[in-house]
Amino acid sequence: MSSLAQPTAQSLVQSVDWLAIAPPTIAAVVGLVVLVADLFVGAHRKALLGWISVAGLAAALLMLLPLLDGDGSTFCLNRAPDVCSYVADPFTLVIQFLVLAGALVTALLSLTALKDAGRRLPEGEFWFLLLTSAAGAALLPASRDLATLIVALEVASLPAFALVGLRYGDRRSSEAALKFFLSSVTATAVSLMGVSFLYASTGTLFLDQIAERVQTVDGQLTTLAHAGVVLTLVGFAFKTAAVPFHFWVPDTYVGAPLPVAAYLSVIGKAVGFSGLILVTVVALPSYADVWGPAVAVLAALTMTVGNVGALRQQGTRAYSAVRLLAWSSIGQAGYLLVPIAAAAYSDDPERSIGSTIAYALMYGAVNLGAFAVAALVGRTRSRNRVADYRGLYATNPLTALLLAFFLLCLAGLPPGIIGLFAKVTVFSAAVDAGLGWLAVVMAANVVIALYYYLQWTALLFRAPEGVPRRYQAPAPLTASLAVTAVLAVALSGAPQLVLRFTDTGLF
Repeated sequence: MSSLAQPTAQSLVQSVDWLAIAPPTIAAVVGLVVLVADLFVGAHRKALLGWISVAGLAAALLMLLPLLDGDGSTFCLNRAPDVCSYVADPFTLVIQFLVLAGALVTALLSLTALKDAGRRLPEGEFWFLLLTSAAGAALLPASRDLATLIVALEVASLPAFALVGLRYGDRRSSEAALKFFLSSVTATAVSLMGVSFLYASTGTLFLDQIAERVQTVDGQLTTLAHAGVVLTLVGFAFKTAAVPFHFWVPDTYVGAPLPVAAYLSVIGKAVGFSGLILVTVVALPSYADVWGPAVAVLAALTMTVGNVGALRQQGTRAYSAVRLLAWSSIGQAGYLLVPIAAAAYSDDPERSIGSTIAYALMYGAVNLGAFAVAALVGRTRSRNRVADYRGLYATNPLTALLLAFFLLCLAGLPPGIIGLFAKVTVFSAAVDAGLGWLAVVMAANVVIALYYYLQWTALLFRAPEGVPRRYQAPAPLTASLAVTAVLAVALSGAPQLVLRFTDTGLF
Protein backbone atom coordinates (compact mmCIF):
# COMPACT_ATOMS: atom_id res chain seq x y z
CA MET A 1 0.00 0.00 0.00
CA SER A 2 2.78 2.40 0.95
CA SER A 3 4.77 1.43 -2.16
CA LEU A 4 1.82 2.38 -4.33
CA ALA A 5 1.30 5.71 -2.56
CA GLN A 6 4.93 6.77 -2.78
CA PRO A 7 5.04 7.56 -6.54
CA THR A 8 1.83 9.57 -6.20
CA ALA A 9 3.35 11.66 -3.40
CA GLN A 10 6.52 12.23 -5.38
CA SER A 11 4.59 13.36 -8.46
CA LEU A 12 3.19 16.28 -6.48
CA VAL A 13 6.64 17.71 -5.88
CA GLN A 14 7.28 20.65 -8.19
CA SER A 15 10.81 20.86 -9.56
CA VAL A 16 12.24 24.28 -10.37
CA ASP A 17 14.60 24.95 -13.25
CA TRP A 18 16.74 27.57 -11.55
CA LEU A 19 18.80 28.16 -14.66
CA ALA A 20 15.71 29.08 -16.68
CA ILE A 21 14.48 31.61 -14.12
CA ALA A 22 17.96 32.98 -13.33
CA PRO A 23 17.78 36.28 -15.32
CA PRO A 24 14.76 37.84 -13.55
CA THR A 25 15.69 36.19 -10.25
CA ILE A 26 19.18 37.72 -10.19
CA ALA A 27 17.75 41.19 -10.89
CA ALA A 28 15.22 40.79 -8.06
CA VAL A 29 17.76 39.43 -5.56
CA VAL A 30 20.27 42.18 -6.30
CA GLY A 31 17.46 44.71 -5.81
CA LEU A 32 16.82 43.34 -2.31
CA VAL A 33 20.56 43.34 -1.57
CA VAL A 34 20.79 47.00 -2.58
CA LEU A 35 17.77 47.91 -0.45
CA VAL A 36 19.27 46.27 2.64
CA ALA A 37 22.76 47.60 1.96
CA ASP A 38 21.37 51.11 1.75
CA LEU A 39 20.64 50.92 5.48
CA PHE A 40 24.30 50.38 6.35
CA VAL A 41 26.19 52.32 3.68
CA GLY A 42 27.19 55.87 4.58
CA ALA A 43 26.12 58.86 2.50
CA HIS A 44 29.60 59.28 1.05
CA ARG A 45 29.58 55.69 -0.26
CA LYS A 46 26.09 55.57 -1.81
CA ALA A 47 27.62 55.41 -5.30
CA LEU A 48 28.65 51.84 -4.45
CA LEU A 49 24.98 50.84 -4.65
CA GLY A 50 24.86 51.94 -8.27
CA TRP A 51 27.84 49.86 -9.26
CA ILE A 52 26.36 46.83 -7.47
CA SER A 53 23.18 47.34 -9.50
CA VAL A 54 25.13 47.61 -12.76
CA ALA A 55 27.01 44.40 -11.90
CA GLY A 56 23.73 42.65 -11.05
CA LEU A 57 22.12 43.59 -14.37
CA ALA A 58 25.24 42.51 -16.25
CA ALA A 59 25.15 39.14 -14.43
CA ALA A 60 21.46 38.69 -15.26
CA LEU A 61 22.24 39.46 -18.89
CA LEU A 62 25.06 36.91 -18.99
CA MET A 63 22.75 34.22 -17.59
CA LEU A 64 20.89 34.29 -20.90
CA LEU A 65 23.86 32.61 -22.61
CA PRO A 66 23.40 29.11 -21.10
CA LEU A 67 19.75 29.18 -22.21
CA LEU A 68 20.53 29.62 -25.91
CA ASP A 69 21.00 25.89 -26.50
CA GLY A 70 17.40 24.89 -25.86
CA ASP A 71 14.00 25.77 -24.43
CA GLY A 72 13.72 25.77 -20.65
CA SER A 73 10.43 25.58 -18.81
CA THR A 74 9.35 25.24 -15.21
CA PHE A 75 6.30 25.47 -12.94
CA CYS A 76 4.43 22.99 -15.16
CA LEU A 77 1.22 21.06 -14.53
CA ASN A 78 1.77 17.58 -13.12
CA ARG A 79 -0.86 16.07 -15.38
CA ALA A 80 0.32 18.02 -18.44
CA PRO A 81 4.09 18.56 -18.28
CA ASP A 82 4.06 20.54 -21.52
CA VAL A 83 1.74 23.19 -20.01
CA CYS A 84 3.93 25.53 -17.96
CA SER A 85 3.74 28.93 -16.32
CA TYR A 86 7.34 29.88 -17.22
CA VAL A 87 8.88 29.13 -20.61
CA ALA A 88 12.33 30.31 -21.75
CA ASP A 89 11.87 29.92 -25.52
CA PRO A 90 13.56 32.12 -28.19
CA PHE A 91 10.82 34.76 -27.88
CA THR A 92 11.43 35.00 -24.14
CA LEU A 93 15.22 35.21 -24.48
CA VAL A 94 15.12 37.95 -27.11
CA ILE A 95 12.76 40.12 -25.07
CA GLN A 96 14.75 39.45 -21.89
CA PHE A 97 17.89 40.55 -23.71
CA LEU A 98 16.16 43.77 -24.78
CA VAL A 99 14.85 44.41 -21.26
CA LEU A 100 18.05 43.65 -19.35
CA ALA A 101 20.35 45.38 -21.84
CA GLY A 102 18.06 48.41 -21.79
CA ALA A 103 18.02 48.40 -17.99
CA LEU A 104 21.83 48.17 -17.96
CA VAL A 105 22.15 51.24 -20.21
CA THR A 106 19.59 53.02 -18.01
CA ALA A 107 21.67 52.16 -14.95
CA LEU A 108 24.79 53.66 -16.57
CA LEU A 109 22.83 56.83 -17.37
CA SER A 110 21.53 56.91 -13.82
CA LEU A 111 24.97 56.80 -12.22
CA THR A 112 25.67 60.25 -13.64
CA ALA A 113 22.13 61.56 -13.13
CA LEU A 114 22.09 60.62 -9.43
CA LYS A 115 25.44 62.27 -8.86
CA ASP A 116 24.27 65.48 -10.55
CA ALA A 117 20.94 65.48 -8.71
CA GLY A 118 22.53 65.38 -5.26
CA ARG A 119 19.99 64.60 -2.54
CA ARG A 120 16.95 65.18 -4.72
CA LEU A 121 17.02 61.51 -5.73
CA PRO A 122 17.44 58.92 -2.94
CA GLU A 123 19.94 56.42 -4.33
CA GLY A 124 19.00 53.30 -2.38
CA GLU A 125 15.33 53.57 -3.26
CA PHE A 126 16.11 54.43 -6.88
CA TRP A 127 18.26 51.36 -7.48
CA PHE A 128 15.83 49.05 -5.69
CA LEU A 129 12.91 50.31 -7.79
CA LEU A 130 14.86 50.08 -11.05
CA LEU A 131 16.03 46.51 -10.41
CA THR A 132 12.59 45.39 -9.25
CA SER A 133 10.93 46.84 -12.33
CA ALA A 134 13.55 45.21 -14.57
CA ALA A 135 12.92 41.86 -12.87
CA GLY A 136 9.18 42.11 -13.55
CA ALA A 137 9.83 43.16 -17.15
CA ALA A 138 12.15 40.17 -17.65
CA LEU A 139 9.57 37.81 -16.13
CA LEU A 140 6.71 38.93 -18.37
CA PRO A 141 7.80 37.45 -21.75
CA ALA A 142 8.34 34.07 -20.05
CA SER A 143 4.83 34.06 -18.55
CA ARG A 144 2.51 31.50 -20.09
CA ASP A 145 -0.52 31.89 -17.85
CA LEU A 146 -2.65 34.98 -17.35
CA ALA A 147 -2.06 35.16 -13.58
CA THR A 148 1.73 35.24 -13.95
CA LEU A 149 1.36 37.66 -16.87
CA ILE A 150 -0.63 40.17 -14.82
CA VAL A 151 1.65 39.82 -11.78
CA ALA A 152 4.75 40.38 -13.93
CA LEU A 153 3.08 43.37 -15.57
CA GLU A 154 2.41 44.97 -12.19
CA VAL A 155 5.86 44.15 -10.82
CA ALA A 156 7.28 45.99 -13.82
CA SER A 157 4.81 48.91 -13.57
CA LEU A 158 4.43 49.70 -9.87
CA PRO A 159 8.11 50.58 -9.23
CA ALA A 160 8.04 52.70 -12.40
CA PHE A 161 5.38 54.96 -10.85
CA ALA A 162 7.68 55.67 -7.93
CA LEU A 163 10.70 56.18 -10.21
CA VAL A 164 8.83 58.87 -12.17
CA GLY A 165 7.87 60.78 -9.01
CA LEU A 166 11.06 60.21 -7.02
CA ARG A 167 12.45 63.75 -7.29
CA TYR A 168 11.78 65.51 -4.01
CA GLY A 169 10.01 68.88 -4.27
CA ASP A 170 9.54 68.72 -8.05
CA ARG A 171 5.96 69.54 -9.01
CA ARG A 172 6.35 68.29 -12.60
CA SER A 173 7.71 64.98 -11.37
CA SER A 174 4.77 64.49 -9.00
CA GLU A 175 2.27 65.43 -11.69
CA ALA A 176 3.88 63.03 -14.17
CA ALA A 177 3.82 60.20 -11.63
CA LEU A 178 0.13 60.83 -10.90
CA LYS A 179 -0.84 60.75 -14.59
CA PHE A 180 1.20 57.60 -15.13
CA PHE A 181 -0.29 55.96 -12.04
CA LEU A 182 -3.92 56.74 -12.88
CA SER A 183 -3.61 55.55 -16.48
CA SER A 184 -1.81 52.35 -15.48
CA VAL A 185 -4.26 51.54 -12.70
CA THR A 186 -7.11 51.95 -15.16
CA ALA A 187 -5.34 49.65 -17.61
CA THR A 188 -4.77 47.04 -14.91
CA ALA A 189 -8.42 47.12 -13.83
CA VAL A 190 -9.59 46.66 -17.41
CA SER A 191 -7.08 43.86 -18.01
CA LEU A 192 -8.12 42.03 -14.85
CA MET A 193 -11.77 42.20 -15.88
CA GLY A 194 -10.86 40.81 -19.31
CA VAL A 195 -8.80 38.02 -17.72
CA SER A 196 -11.66 37.10 -15.39
CA PHE A 197 -14.05 36.87 -18.35
CA LEU A 198 -11.64 34.64 -20.25
CA TYR A 199 -11.20 32.41 -17.21
CA ALA A 200 -14.95 32.16 -16.73
CA SER A 201 -15.34 31.18 -20.40
CA THR A 202 -12.53 28.63 -20.64
CA GLY A 203 -11.92 27.45 -17.07
CA THR A 204 -8.14 27.87 -17.34
CA LEU A 205 -5.47 30.57 -17.09
CA PHE A 206 -2.79 28.85 -19.19
CA LEU A 207 -2.36 30.45 -22.59
CA ASP A 208 -2.00 27.18 -24.52
CA GLN A 209 -5.14 25.75 -22.94
CA ILE A 210 -7.07 28.97 -23.56
CA ALA A 211 -6.13 28.73 -27.25
CA GLU A 212 -7.68 25.24 -27.39
CA ARG A 213 -10.77 25.76 -25.24
CA VAL A 214 -11.83 29.20 -26.46
CA GLN A 215 -12.68 27.64 -29.84
CA THR A 216 -15.31 25.39 -28.25
CA VAL A 217 -16.85 27.83 -25.77
CA ASP A 218 -20.49 27.11 -25.02
CA GLY A 219 -22.88 29.32 -26.98
CA GLN A 220 -24.12 31.07 -23.84
CA LEU A 221 -20.56 32.08 -22.95
CA THR A 222 -19.54 33.37 -26.38
CA THR A 223 -20.45 36.96 -25.55
CA LEU A 224 -18.47 36.73 -22.32
CA ALA A 225 -15.43 35.43 -24.20
CA HIS A 226 -15.67 38.23 -26.77
CA ALA A 227 -15.89 40.80 -23.99
CA GLY A 228 -12.84 39.24 -22.32
CA VAL A 229 -10.83 39.48 -25.54
CA VAL A 230 -11.72 43.15 -26.07
CA LEU A 231 -11.10 44.20 -22.46
CA THR A 232 -7.75 42.43 -22.33
CA LEU A 233 -6.68 44.17 -25.54
CA VAL A 234 -7.74 47.57 -24.18
CA GLY A 235 -5.70 46.97 -21.03
CA PHE A 236 -2.53 46.21 -22.97
CA ALA A 237 -3.20 49.11 -25.36
CA PHE A 238 -2.77 51.39 -22.33
CA LYS A 239 0.59 49.80 -21.55
CA THR A 240 1.86 50.21 -25.11
CA ALA A 241 0.78 53.90 -25.17
CA ALA A 242 -1.42 53.22 -28.20
CA VAL A 243 -3.84 55.98 -29.20
CA PRO A 244 -6.23 56.96 -27.60
CA PHE A 245 -4.46 55.74 -24.45
CA HIS A 246 -1.29 57.76 -25.04
CA PHE A 247 -2.16 60.98 -23.20
CA TRP A 248 0.14 60.30 -20.24
CA VAL A 249 3.34 59.82 -22.28
CA PRO A 250 4.61 63.37 -23.10
CA ASP A 251 4.09 64.83 -19.62
CA THR A 252 5.43 61.70 -17.93
CA TYR A 253 8.63 61.66 -19.97
CA VAL A 254 9.27 65.37 -19.38
CA GLY A 255 8.51 65.20 -15.64
CA ALA A 256 10.46 62.02 -14.92
CA PRO A 257 14.24 61.90 -14.36
CA LEU A 258 15.74 61.55 -17.82
CA PRO A 259 17.11 57.99 -17.31
CA VAL A 260 13.63 56.93 -16.18
CA ALA A 261 12.11 58.44 -19.34
CA ALA A 262 14.65 56.45 -21.38
CA TYR A 263 13.71 53.32 -19.43
CA LEU A 264 9.99 53.80 -20.05
CA SER A 265 10.50 54.52 -23.75
CA VAL A 266 12.16 51.14 -24.35
CA ILE A 267 11.54 48.72 -21.49
CA GLY A 268 8.01 49.98 -20.90
CA LYS A 269 7.17 49.34 -24.53
CA ALA A 270 8.86 45.93 -24.50
CA VAL A 271 6.64 44.94 -21.59
CA GLY A 272 3.45 46.11 -23.26
CA PHE A 273 4.19 44.62 -26.67
CA SER A 274 5.40 41.25 -25.38
CA GLY A 275 2.24 40.94 -23.28
CA LEU A 276 0.08 41.91 -26.24
CA ILE A 277 1.79 39.31 -28.45
CA LEU A 278 1.32 36.57 -25.86
CA VAL A 279 -2.37 37.35 -25.41
CA THR A 280 -3.24 37.67 -29.10
CA VAL A 281 -0.98 35.29 -31.03
CA VAL A 282 -0.47 32.60 -28.37
CA ALA A 283 -3.72 32.60 -26.37
CA LEU A 284 -6.30 33.89 -28.85
CA PRO A 285 -5.33 32.96 -32.43
CA SER A 286 -8.87 31.77 -33.12
CA TYR A 287 -10.19 35.26 -32.30
CA ALA A 288 -7.96 36.93 -34.88
CA ASP A 289 -11.06 38.31 -36.59
CA VAL A 290 -11.74 40.27 -33.38
CA TRP A 291 -8.30 41.57 -32.37
CA GLY A 292 -6.78 41.82 -35.86
CA PRO A 293 -8.89 44.77 -37.13
CA ALA A 294 -8.72 46.44 -33.70
CA VAL A 295 -4.91 46.33 -33.59
CA ALA A 296 -4.69 47.52 -37.21
CA VAL A 297 -6.81 50.59 -36.42
CA LEU A 298 -4.78 51.23 -33.25
CA ALA A 299 -1.56 51.05 -35.29
CA ALA A 300 -2.82 53.57 -37.85
CA LEU A 301 -4.08 55.99 -35.20
CA THR A 302 -0.98 55.66 -33.02
CA MET A 303 1.61 56.36 -35.70
CA THR A 304 -0.45 59.25 -37.10
CA VAL A 305 -1.16 60.97 -33.79
CA GLY A 306 2.43 60.51 -32.62
CA ASN A 307 3.97 62.06 -35.73
CA VAL A 308 1.40 64.86 -36.08
CA GLY A 309 1.79 65.64 -32.38
CA ALA A 310 5.52 66.09 -32.89
CA LEU A 311 4.96 68.35 -35.90
CA ARG A 312 2.49 70.59 -34.07
CA GLN A 313 5.09 71.60 -31.50
CA GLN A 314 8.03 72.13 -33.83
CA GLY A 315 7.49 75.86 -34.16
CA THR A 316 8.36 76.87 -30.60
CA ARG A 317 11.94 77.46 -29.47
CA ALA A 318 11.07 76.15 -26.02
CA TYR A 319 10.23 72.75 -27.49
CA SER A 320 11.80 70.09 -25.27
CA ALA A 321 14.02 67.43 -26.80
CA VAL A 322 12.59 64.91 -24.35
CA ARG A 323 9.06 65.83 -25.38
CA LEU A 324 10.06 65.32 -29.02
CA LEU A 325 11.39 61.86 -28.15
CA ALA A 326 8.13 61.18 -26.28
CA TRP A 327 5.98 61.97 -29.31
CA SER A 328 8.44 60.05 -31.47
CA SER A 329 8.03 57.00 -29.22
CA ILE A 330 4.26 57.14 -29.72
CA GLY A 331 4.75 57.15 -33.48
CA GLN A 332 7.25 54.29 -33.25
CA ALA A 333 4.72 52.33 -31.17
CA GLY A 334 2.38 52.51 -34.15
CA TYR A 335 5.01 50.89 -36.37
CA LEU A 336 5.51 48.16 -33.78
CA LEU A 337 1.79 47.40 -33.79
CA VAL A 338 1.65 46.86 -37.56
CA PRO A 339 3.16 43.33 -37.64
CA ILE A 340 0.98 42.26 -34.70
CA ALA A 341 -2.08 43.29 -36.70
CA ALA A 342 -0.62 41.51 -39.75
CA ALA A 343 -0.27 38.30 -37.71
CA ALA A 344 -4.08 38.06 -37.61
CA TYR A 345 -4.27 37.85 -41.40
CA SER A 346 -1.02 36.08 -42.22
CA ASP A 347 -0.55 32.38 -42.94
CA ASP A 348 2.72 32.61 -41.00
CA PRO A 349 2.04 34.74 -37.88
CA GLU A 350 5.45 33.94 -36.39
CA ARG A 351 7.09 35.70 -39.33
CA SER A 352 5.00 38.80 -38.63
CA ILE A 353 5.86 38.73 -34.93
CA GLY A 354 9.52 38.39 -35.90
CA SER A 355 9.19 41.75 -37.69
CA THR A 356 7.99 43.37 -34.46
CA ILE A 357 10.89 41.83 -32.52
CA ALA A 358 13.45 42.99 -35.11
CA TYR A 359 12.03 46.51 -35.08
CA ALA A 360 11.93 46.59 -31.27
CA LEU A 361 15.62 45.65 -31.04
CA MET A 362 16.58 48.39 -33.50
CA TYR A 363 14.39 50.94 -31.75
CA GLY A 364 15.74 50.02 -28.31
CA ALA A 365 19.37 50.54 -29.28
CA VAL A 366 18.99 53.84 -31.13
CA ASN A 367 16.38 55.38 -28.83
CA LEU A 368 18.49 54.73 -25.74
CA GLY A 369 21.42 56.27 -27.64
CA ALA A 370 19.39 59.41 -28.35
CA PHE A 371 18.44 59.64 -24.67
CA ALA A 372 22.10 59.24 -23.72
CA VAL A 373 22.98 62.29 -25.82
CA ALA A 374 20.03 64.15 -24.28
CA ALA A 375 21.39 63.26 -20.83
CA LEU A 376 24.76 64.75 -21.79
CA VAL A 377 23.26 68.02 -23.01
CA GLY A 378 20.84 68.13 -20.08
CA ARG A 379 23.72 68.22 -17.58
CA THR A 380 24.25 71.91 -18.34
CA ARG A 381 21.02 72.78 -20.16
CA SER A 382 18.31 72.07 -17.59
CA ARG A 383 15.45 72.83 -19.99
CA ASN A 384 16.97 70.52 -22.63
CA ARG A 385 15.36 72.31 -25.57
CA VAL A 386 15.86 71.19 -29.14
CA ALA A 387 17.38 74.63 -29.76
CA ASP A 388 20.13 73.79 -27.25
CA TYR A 389 21.52 71.25 -29.74
CA ARG A 390 22.33 73.91 -32.31
CA GLY A 391 26.01 73.79 -33.20
CA LEU A 392 26.71 70.65 -31.17
CA TYR A 393 29.06 69.46 -33.91
CA ALA A 394 31.32 72.49 -33.36
CA THR A 395 32.02 71.55 -29.73
CA ASN A 396 31.32 67.80 -29.51
CA PRO A 397 31.71 66.42 -33.05
CA LEU A 398 31.59 62.73 -32.14
CA THR A 399 28.51 63.19 -29.95
CA ALA A 400 26.78 65.16 -32.70
CA LEU A 401 27.57 62.48 -35.28
CA LEU A 402 26.21 59.79 -32.97
CA LEU A 403 22.96 61.68 -32.36
CA ALA A 404 22.61 62.29 -36.10
CA PHE A 405 23.10 58.58 -36.73
CA PHE A 406 20.51 57.63 -34.09
CA LEU A 407 17.96 60.07 -35.53
CA LEU A 408 18.57 58.83 -39.08
CA CYS A 409 18.02 55.26 -37.86
CA LEU A 410 14.68 56.31 -36.34
CA ALA A 411 13.81 58.07 -39.59
CA GLY A 412 14.84 55.05 -41.68
CA LEU A 413 17.45 56.83 -43.77
CA PRO A 414 21.03 55.83 -44.69
CA PRO A 415 23.51 55.49 -43.10
CA GLY A 416 21.01 54.22 -40.53
CA ILE A 417 20.64 50.99 -42.52
CA ILE A 418 19.07 49.02 -39.67
CA GLY A 419 16.30 51.59 -39.34
CA LEU A 420 15.61 51.42 -43.07
CA PHE A 421 15.60 47.61 -43.17
CA ALA A 422 13.43 47.36 -40.04
CA LYS A 423 10.83 49.69 -41.55
CA VAL A 424 10.88 47.77 -44.84
CA THR A 425 10.35 44.53 -42.92
CA VAL A 426 7.37 45.96 -41.05
CA PHE A 427 5.99 47.39 -44.30
CA SER A 428 6.38 44.01 -46.00
CA ALA A 429 4.54 42.26 -43.15
CA ALA A 430 1.53 44.52 -43.73
CA VAL A 431 1.59 44.04 -47.52
CA ASP A 432 1.99 40.25 -47.30
CA ALA A 433 -0.98 40.06 -44.93
CA GLY A 434 -3.19 41.99 -47.36
CA LEU A 435 -3.26 45.16 -45.24
CA GLY A 436 -2.43 47.49 -48.10
CA TRP A 437 -4.26 50.44 -46.55
CA LEU A 438 -2.18 50.11 -43.36
CA ALA A 439 1.03 49.98 -45.41
CA VAL A 440 -0.02 53.23 -47.14
CA VAL A 441 -0.70 54.90 -43.78
CA MET A 442 2.68 53.76 -42.53
CA ALA A 443 4.46 55.08 -45.63
CA ALA A 444 2.76 58.47 -45.21
CA ASN A 445 3.79 58.63 -41.57
CA VAL A 446 7.39 57.74 -42.36
CA VAL A 447 7.48 60.75 -44.70
CA ILE A 448 5.89 63.00 -42.04
CA ALA A 449 8.42 61.90 -39.43
CA LEU A 450 11.31 62.77 -41.75
CA TYR A 451 10.58 66.47 -41.19
CA TYR A 452 11.25 66.61 -37.47
CA TYR A 453 14.04 64.02 -37.46
CA LEU A 454 15.91 65.81 -40.26
CA GLN A 455 15.24 69.24 -38.76
CA TRP A 456 16.85 68.16 -35.48
CA THR A 457 19.72 66.52 -37.37
CA ALA A 458 20.39 69.65 -39.44
CA LEU A 459 20.39 71.79 -36.29
CA LEU A 460 23.40 69.87 -34.98
CA PHE A 461 25.60 71.14 -37.81
CA ARG A 462 24.54 74.79 -37.89
CA ALA A 463 26.68 77.60 -36.52
CA PRO A 464 26.18 77.85 -32.75
CA GLU A 465 24.47 80.90 -31.25
CA GLY A 466 26.52 82.82 -28.71
CA VAL A 467 29.52 81.25 -27.01
CA PRO A 468 29.83 77.53 -27.89
CA ARG A 469 29.50 75.23 -24.89
CA ARG A 470 31.47 72.02 -24.71
CA TYR A 471 29.83 69.13 -22.87
CA GLN A 472 31.92 66.86 -20.66
CA ALA A 473 30.73 63.25 -20.35
CA PRO A 474 31.58 61.31 -17.15
CA ALA A 475 32.72 57.71 -17.56
CA PRO A 476 29.30 56.04 -17.01
CA LEU A 477 27.63 58.35 -19.51
CA THR A 478 30.43 57.75 -22.00
CA ALA A 479 29.96 54.00 -21.50
CA SER A 480 26.22 54.21 -22.22
CA LEU A 481 26.92 56.21 -25.39
CA ALA A 482 29.55 53.69 -26.45
CA VAL A 483 27.29 50.67 -25.85
CA THR A 484 24.36 52.09 -27.81
CA ALA A 485 26.63 53.35 -30.59
CA VAL A 486 28.35 49.99 -31.01
CA LEU A 487 24.99 48.19 -31.10
CA ALA A 488 23.47 50.61 -33.62
CA VAL A 489 26.51 50.58 -35.90
CA ALA A 490 26.85 46.77 -35.66
CA LEU A 491 23.18 46.29 -36.55
CA SER A 492 23.51 48.66 -39.50
CA GLY A 493 26.59 46.77 -40.67
CA ALA A 494 25.01 43.35 -40.15
CA PRO A 495 21.20 43.84 -40.11
CA GLN A 496 20.71 40.09 -40.45
CA LEU A 497 21.50 39.82 -36.73
CA VAL A 498 17.96 40.98 -35.95
CA LEU A 499 16.17 40.56 -39.29
CA ARG A 500 16.69 36.79 -39.03
CA PHE A 501 13.84 36.70 -36.52
CA THR A 502 11.45 37.21 -39.42
CA ASP A 503 12.48 33.81 -40.82
CA THR A 504 12.87 31.74 -37.65
CA GLY A 505 10.20 30.58 -35.23
CA LEU A 506 10.09 32.31 -31.87
CA PHE A 507 7.57 30.08 -30.10
